[in-house]
Amino acid sequence: MLKCLLAPAAFLYRMGVTFRHRLFDWGILKSEKFDIPIICIGNITVGGTGKTPMAEMLIAYMSQMHRVALLSRGYGRRTKGYLEVRTDSHYRDVGDEPLQIKFKFPETVVAVCEKRVEGIRRIRSEHPEVDLIIMDDGFQHRYVDPKINVVMIDSTRPVQHDRMLPMGTLRDLPEVLHRAHYFVVTKCPEHMAPIERRILRKVLIQVAYQRVYFTRFESFVPQPLYADEAAADPLTAGRPVIALSGIGNPAPFVRSLRERYEVVAEMTLDDHHVYKVRDMSALTSLLKKYPGAKIVTTEKDAVKLTNRAKIPAEVRRALYYQPINISFIEDSATDFLQKLEEDVRGN
Repeated sequence: MLKCLLAPAAFLYRMGVTFRHRLFDWGILKSEKFDIPIICIGNITVGGTGKTPMAEMLIAYMSQMHRVALLSRGYGRRTKGYLEVRTDSHYRDVGDEPLQIKFKFPETVVAVCEKRVEGIRRIRSEHPEVDLIIMDDGFQHRYVDPKINVVMIDSTRPVQHDRMLPMGTLRDLPEVLHRAHYFVVTKCPEHMAPIERRILRKVLIQVAYQRVYFTRFESFVPQPLYADEAAADPLTAGRPVIALSGIGNPAPFVRSLRERYEVVAEMTLDDHHVYKVRDMSALTSLLKKYPGAKIVTTEKDAVKLTNRAKIPAEVRRALYYQPINISFIEDSATDFLQKLEEDVRGN
């Protein structure tokens, strides 16, 4: 019954997205090129596909050769227009992911602007030293014509079996994937069968120059968010933990915790969740229910939990975050990064 109700909405959504692309294809809506290389990191689905870890990876590598700036929409922020992110910015003003990136790369220019063309112009005007812009989540934002499109694909939600919103998770048409230069397939099993890779390559590659890379998320030992208040004993394997997340696709995060710890409770919130007093009360209650348990959250959530005055002491003492990065299967990270740099420098 629900499927019958959602099908017309998905059809209308698809028609709307198709018409918008046609307006760009016909030149009625204009895409703007810039005299600076722009790497766009995007996807065609809702939910987490690993854009932020990829942005961090590219900043770390490209900063060795370039003056890099990152431009994001700043999803979920309460402000409008162009803002530069500072390490003391509030996540409600600049967005959780841009703030996370600024914390990790304080010397990098990080800016948010929902109008990407305006954002690029402001960066060019106010930071003339910048010679490479990484644009986060802009594959559908066709007002900017980037030099390179890196499209993230979730291996657990193959595009060939997905549906348009609201029936599925597709927010853009699979047909537009011909505009991608690189596909990075994320959340792959560690021992991915060669035939699975061949199938995905056949599905994704529409133009000869396109490249596909397969990756998985590598999780590290959780670190205390408030190191000065955390207990001296490390968070060793088998300890009871409470999984706290407000991200697009929390399943891999929870699964990684279950592989190492005893997950006694899960507190799963919406993506870009704004933490409130009631959330702190719920965490306090869980800690009372499970004495000795630690709270483990994501890096994205951790940046929203740094206001010491608003976090109860018992929560601060128990609060850990789990760092992650993108690990390329078959050690292909060097190949990916070097080819990307060649494309940045080439015509």
